[in-house]
Amino acid sequence: MLPPRCPACRVIVDGDGRFCLACWPDLAFITAPLCAICGTPFAHDRGADALCGACLAAPPRFASARAALVYGGPARRVLLALKHGDRQHLARVMAPHMLRAAGGMLDPQVLLVPVPLHWRRLWRRGFNQAALLAQALGRLSGAAVAVDALRRVKPTPASIGMGRAARAANVRGVFKVPDHNIVRGRRILLIDDVLTTGATAEACARQLRRAGAAEVHVLTFARVVRDTI
Repeated sequence: MLPPRCPACRVIVDGDGRFCLACWPDLAFITAPLCAICGTPFAHDRGADALCGACLAAPPRFASARAALVYGGPARRVLLALKHGDRQHLARVMAPHMLRAAGGMLDPQVLLVPVPLHWRRLWRRGFNQAALLAQALGRLSGAAVAVDALRRVKPTPASIGMGRAARAANVRGVFKVPDHNIVRGRRILLIDDVLTTGATAEACARQLRRAGAAEVHVLTFARVVRDTI
């Protein structure tokens, strides 16, 4: 039997899913104080209901968003190892951190909906990392998972390097809800690996609300802070 290894750097550790002593201090966990809607961390406490400038200027279509970690360092390496390194077991490592970040957003009554991949990308990759995370969270929380509640009907180019406006344009008209009965009246927790500008989450939330979802919240493993990618 192979010894357990650090999810980020692969050195041997003393337990499954544990980060090594070198990687652990570089994990930037997101905790209060933060924006009450999008979850952007604040440097100083502004109060429980404080909003960031972006949410004040243009409130997003989702009710709230939370992430476990700032995207960068070991968190980035773990996420990329899951997404592009075919280390699918890492979803089980990431899910408990997401569960902690979710707080009251995640309970057995919520419906977990992963952000979908277009079928061509799914065929090439062989799995949807957001679906793996949603299924791992479902096992931890008892919440139901609806893998096919959203469908990506158009392929899109990779959004790396795009600004906020370009990302929003890139996902316009991309998502559909094939069966409104699945989401109608439900509180939805949209699951993805990383939140960047929020354009994908907004596009998904817009379609879910149009299909009759009562609320849409967003939960990711990591989020970009101050454009760190």
